[in-house]
Amino acid sequence: MAEAVLVDLFGLKVSSQENNQQILMKILNALRHHHDTKAKFFCIMCCGNSITYERDGCADNCQLDTSHGSSTLLREFETVINPSMAASLYTIKQKIDEKNLSSIKVIVPIHRKMLMKAFIDHLFTDVYSFEFEDLQMTLSGDLLKDSTEKTLITPQELEAIQNEIQTYLRSLPALKGELTIIKSPLISDIFIHGFTTRTGGISYIPTLSSCNLFSSSKRRDPKAVVQENLRRLGNAAGFNAENFYRIKTDHASDIWVMGKKEPDSYDGIITNQRGVTIAALGADCIPIVFADSVKKACGVAHSGWKGTLLGVAMATVNALITEYDCSLEDIIVVLGPSIGPCCFTLPRESAEEFHNLHPECVRLLDSPNPYVDIRKATRILLEQGGILPQNIQDRYQDLSLCTSCHPDKFFSHVRDGLNFGTQVGFISIRE
Repeated sequence: MAEAVLVDLFGLKVSSQENNQQILMKILNALRHHHDTKAKFFCIMCCGNSITYERDGCADNCQLDTSHGSSTLLREFETVINPSMAASLYTIKQKIDEKNLSSIKVIVPIHRKMLMKAFIDHLFTDVYSFEFEDLQMTLSGDLLKDSTEKTLITPQELEAIQNEIQTYLRSLPALKGELTIIKSPLISDIFIHGFTTRTGGISYIPTLSSCNLFSSSKRRDPKAVVQENLRRLGNAAGFNAENFYRIKTDHASDIWVMGKKEPDSYDGIITNQRGVTIAALGADCIPIVFADSVKKACGVAHSGWKGTLLGVAMATVNALITEYDCSLEDIIVVLGPSIGPCCFTLPRESAEEFHNLHPECVRLLDSPNPYVDIRKATRILLEQGGILPQNIQDRYQDLSLCTSCHPDKFFSHVRDGLNFGTQVGFISIRE
């Protein structure tokens, strides 16, 4: 059963000799009586405060006048009025998300069904389920003009939909403050690099707000919103968001050498190509950035506790040496914000592997869930691999803050649960 009911009256054409208010009352009454009152949210979406109806071959507008008999009935519905479909649907999505609903029935004129689906595909994720119903069937009468179902969206129409959504999202104000990029003084200016915080984007869901940089089918942020956050990051940092490549996380140690065949999943990327930006995701796991200004090569790695033990950091270093003839003494490694030993625990069996690496990586080893320091473990492994201690930066300004302890600055899976947001560490070689 639908938790939310959305009625599309956008540009609705009706065929009637009745006055405007009678037409509107018929529509609202039909909708109210047709649907189960157990739905938690009813919403009418219309364009420019009007419904179009035809009389003697001419089109007129029926204003949503709430001063007469329809006012009481209208109060049972939320009404979203906007000339832009993108703005209307995004506003409705916010209302649905505020109520934490996910099952939605869309009642739509049959000729607009495919258009509505196209907008929904861009503004919603697989968290939501939709069913569609023909508005004509809901009203069970001849109030509406006969219309034919449109079965295909042309490439030109799809491009127009995407442009409308992009234009609207670009108009939205940044949330939770300005976009902030944390940089390391160890990395040369021939690179564009940084680590993001959670501020300065448009994501509004509490655990994703505001500069979430990863869209998942299991979360409520669609790709269009994440892409807008990324566009703003690119503008602030100085890179082209169209040439941006994220790690495809597997919590392992596989590395993609850009220019070679891309694996299905990988936790590291290296490149010597100019004009492309590579990024490691992080939301407690460590986003690591690598830079060699001598060979003009760079890399990123995603290092959670599993990847740390599997040696993903040194796997990235070794790939830089193998592919681009980098030297160990020239490689700079910067660890981005991650969860600290204050908040991260593992079952004792897993914690013992870190203790075997170095006793200082674990506190309270005798407890069922000891505290583990994945940052210290990463530094130890890098130094063992030959990276110079002074070329590893893990304690600089906000880089060393615990992501779980600082909800104002960072996203955290441990703190926020499954619907968590994502920050990134990124690097590119200036063109």
